[in-house]
Amino acid sequence: MAVGDASFPQMPAIPGVRLGTAMAGIKKANRRDLVVIQAPAGARIAGVFTRNAFCAAPVTVAREHLATEQEARYLVINTGNANAGTGDEGLRDAHATCAELARLTGVAAEAVMPFSTGVIGEPLPMERLLAGLPAALETLGEGSDSWHQAGEGILTTDTRPKGASVTLELGDATVTINGIAKGSGMIQPNMATMLGFVATDATLDQALLEELLRETADRSFNCITVDGDTSTNDACVLISTQRGPAVVGDEAIAIFRNGLQRVMTDLAQAIIRDGEGATKFVTLQVNGATTRQEALDVAFTVAHSPLVKTALYASDANWGRILAAVGRAPVTDFDVTKVTIDLGEIRLVEKGGRAPCYTEEAGSTVMAREEIPIRIDLGRGEQSATVWTTDLSHDYITINADYRS
Repeated sequence: MAVGDASFPQMPAIPGVRLGTAMAGIKKANRRDLVVIQAPAGARIAGVFTRNAFCAAPVTVAREHLATEQEARYLVINTGNANAGTGDEGLRDAHATCAELARLTGVAAEAVMPFSTGVIGEPLPMERLLAGLPAALETLGEGSDSWHQAGEGILTTDTRPKGASVTLELGDATVTINGIAKGSGMIQPNMATMLGFVATDATLDQALLEELLRETADRSFNCITVDGDTSTNDACVLISTQRGPAVVGDEAIAIFRNGLQRVMTDLAQAIIRDGEGATKFVTLQVNGATTRQEALDVAFTVAHSPLVKTALYASDANWGRILAAVGRAPVTDFDVTKVTIDLGEIRLVEKGGRAPCYTEEAGSTVMAREEIPIRIDLGRGEQSATVWTTDLSHDYITINADYRS
């Protein structure tokens, strides 16, 4: 079950970025579950990772390898097993994966970054994983089909692959940004249970690459939530091949930043649209806050409310649940008489209570839609934030109850 368009976009080739997949049988047979991404020599790479204290072994190793002076030339991703909560054995397995791919490709082990997603607490089936690497390398390609197959190869409980692409004009030259992501459940900022892999042919300074990744991830992957759980394996990587036009000067940086934000936001929203058991795509926009963090605190309080989420699933215009969630957000000196709440085009709350123009029929009409905007104005400042979330359905419980079976 998912909300909205399920189509995967056409992805222009980014010369030097090649993607290959294999069916290694890590958890299930006859499905793509191993992906290799090759970056060209001289590429620059930035990454952001989960803040979960029990971060997975591949997160630890990927961070270590990214921090070395060795060029990162290959990414290797497996699904079906998170290699998290596996202690020293998990670290050995992550290093062994890098070492084997390095041996097969003739690079240093530090030039490989590993990523995993799947069940926590079980050892990797290393024999099957390592045996799948040659097959993944044999299928390396640059075209749209390779991006699509890689998008399929990183999925777990997702129902569809997620991709986004933009082409930008920088002066007389064009720049391409492609991205794929996975994520469906255990979704909550820092950075949600998700993996994201984005590449561009633009030439960027390393410091700028890292800055733009942090900025755009903060306003995309860190603004989504399905269930409030932060994963052990989250990671998002941005590859710059350094083969295209240079992104220098305020105008060029602004154009590139906006394009990158579009790709990251499209991928983040695709994760919410494919949230486990989701039947609704909900946009929570909070305006009139004193700080952006205050706006986020209010938005996430509403987004995490089981009562709000179940009302959304039932298409029940129980607006009091939204009001109550806003009221218990961690905001000091709250003047409820200044707060307004809108459901779509319908005013729900003003001056501390139900808006005089509100009717149950009008509210129910909006709640029955697949895509529901909720706008909250705190009336106390100029800052705002937007968060995307889902409803909470019976299928969410079924999916997670049966996850390991």
